[in-house]
Amino acid sequence: MYNILKHGNLRRIYMNQILKIVFNNTRKFLYFLSVFSIGLMLVIIFLQVVSRYLFNHSFEWSEELARFLFVWTVFIGSALIIGDKGHMAVKLLAEKLKGRTSGFILKIFTELCSLVFILILIFQGAKMTKVMMFQTSPALGVPMGYVYSIIPISGVLMLLYFIKDVAGIFSKDKPELQEKE
Repeated sequence: MYNILKHGNLRRIYMNQILKIVFNNTRKFLYFLSVFSIGLMLVIIFLQVVSRYLFNHSFEWSEELARFLFVWTVFIGSALIIGDKGHMAVKLLAEKLKGRTSGFILKIFTELCSLVFILILIFQGAKMTKVMMFQTSPALGVPMGYVYSIIPISGVLMLLYFIKDVAGIFSKDKPELQEKE
C-alpha cells in the first residue's frame, strides 16, 4: 500500500514539474512576443514619422499595423499580468478577513467573478472573431477577424492561469506550482 501511495506522490511531483516548465515557457514566450510587438510598433511609427517629414511620403499601412500590434500587446499583457497576479485590486477587505472562513468565501467569490469575465472573453471574443472575418482592414487588407482573434486567445491564456491559481487555493502545498524564477 505504501508503494502505491509513494508512486502516486511521485506522479504528482512529476506532473507539477511538467506544469512548472509549461507555465514558465509560456510566460517567457508571451513576454518575448510582447517585447517584440512593442519594438516592431516603435520601429514602424519611427519610420512613418521619418518618411513623412523627410521624404514627404507616408506609408498607408503603418498606422494601422501599429494599432493592431498595440491591441495584441495589450491583450497578451493582460494574460501575463493575470499569470503574475499583478492586476490592481482593493485588498482591504481581503486582508481583514484573511484566515477566516469569510475570507475564503470572499476569495472563492472573486475567483468566480474572474471566471465569468474570462469565459465572456473567450466565447464572445470567438463570436466577434467569426463575425469580423468578413470585414477587411482598409490599408492592410487583412480580415479583421485576425485582429480580433487575440480576444479569445488571451481569454484561453487567462483561463489557464486561472486554473493554476485555483488549483493553488485548494492545494496542500500551495507554492509548489508557482512559476517564478
